[in-house]
Amino acid sequence: MPGMNARSRAERHRASTPLELFFDLCFVVAVAQAGGRLLHAVAEGHAVTGIVSYAAVFFAIWWAWVNFTWFASAYDTDDTLYRVVTFVQITGVLIFAAGVPRAFDAGDWTVGVVGYVVMRLALTSQWLRAAYYARGAERRVALRYAVGISVVQFGWIGMLLLTDDTGAARAAVFVVLVLAEMSVPAIAERDRPTSWHPHHIGERYGLFTIIVLGETIAAATVAVQEALDEHQAFGELLPIAAGGLLIVFSAWWIYFAVPIHDYLRGSREAFVWGYGHYLIFGSAAAIGSGLEVAVEEAVGKAHVSDTVAAAAVTVPSALFLLTVWALHTRHFKRDLAEQLSLPVAALAILACTFAGEWAVLAAGLVAAATVAVGVTLSRRPTVTV
Repeated sequence: MPGMNARSRAERHRASTPLELFFDLCFVVAVAQAGGRLLHAVAEGHAVTGIVSYAAVFFAIWWAWVNFTWFASAYDTDDTLYRVVTFVQITGVLIFAAGVPRAFDAGDWTVGVVGYVVMRLALTSQWLRAAYYARGAERRVALRYAVGISVVQFGWIGMLLLTDDTGAARAAVFVVLVLAEMSVPAIAERDRPTSWHPHHIGERYGLFTIIVLGETIAAATVAVQEALDEHQAFGELLPIAAGGLLIVFSAWWIYFAVPIHDYLRGSREAFVWGYGHYLIFGSAAAIGSGLEVAVEEAVGKAHVSDTVAAAAVTVPSALFLLTVWALHTRHFKRDLAEQLSLPVAALAILACTFAGEWAVLAAGLVAAATVAVGVTLSRRPTVTV
């Protein structure tokens, strides 16, 4: 069996493999579960607790995906053992997805943690395999990853043993473990970065963005279909459907407006950019849940006001625009007019929250106008002095 040697950052034509694409699609199950529970929480009038639970669940989904993606960028051998271990990670994803409803509804993380530990220990075995074939600083980095991931998993298991009626202690431990998880890469790569491939990483994040936005459209489509079947409320649903499509189409356009791999030159940029995508992915997925809430409110099924239903769409939409600007597009803007377009659009979308039954459509029109403005500004000739 071939060894697991680091791949070169200078490798040409590096692209996602069929196994990576399959891995991403399996994550859609967990994303859909998290989005579905967020929908129910907001629609039932428990927005704050729903958002907190969603943030916690989505972190586990996102962080497992992030770790697999960056490891694969540096060490993907696509041989038999690598594929089998990846299938084990996918199994962990599905176990975690099965535990999402319990984590949301009852704060019972048992099944979720079991699935998460399966994912993470499978990744640990990959790092140990990489360490076996590495030498010197590269070997130390791989061993730090293996040890760090393993230690934090004991912390997740220990969290389940806490008996806390209020949940305060468990919440505090959860935050500590999240910080510990996110510190592992920084500690492991403190004196030598792994050989991740900038173009490959940019493509992988872009593909997952497409998958999350696709899940948003799918969820909203099902919600509109069910509402039409039950209530025949075409007039009330058309503005929501149209506005939702404009938001998602605009989100895709804005995210892919620039080739981000030219920016990912070193670990400092990569860490900030990669970690910040928690907000990009999470807000993109939450837009779908918000559209479902807006549909349910329009037909009288949701126990919230039209302002809350609108906010379920406008808040994640604005957050998506702001984080894409902060992490992604601002590095390629030429002047103040280009820099201000997305922040101003985010504020305008938030203002649409108070437009009543037309809020989603208004937000969609703002998003579409933002794309039009961005395209117009980008086509201006560059002035040289």
